[in-house]
Amino acid sequence: MADYEKITTLQDEIQATALEGELKARKIPYLIRSYHDSVYNGIYQQSKGWGIVEAPIEYKDEILEILDDLEK
Repeated sequence: MADYEKITTLQDEIQATALEGELKARKIPYLIRSYHDSVYNGIYQQSKGWGIVEAPIEYKDEILEILDDLEK
C-alpha cells in the first residue's frame, strides 16, 4: 500500500461528498478524514476546516484539479 499524505483541507461535508464521488469514479485511492470530534462538539472544524483528504502523493495534482473543477 502506498504512503498517504495530506493533499488539501476540505471546507465542508458537501465538498467532501462531491470529491469522494469523483475519486471513486476515477478509482483514485484516498482517505477523507473529518476533524469533527463529538467531545468538543466540532470546535476544531471551525478553526481547521471540515477535514482533509489524504492520498498517495502522485495523485495530488489530479485531486487538486478535481477540486478546482468542482468549485466552478
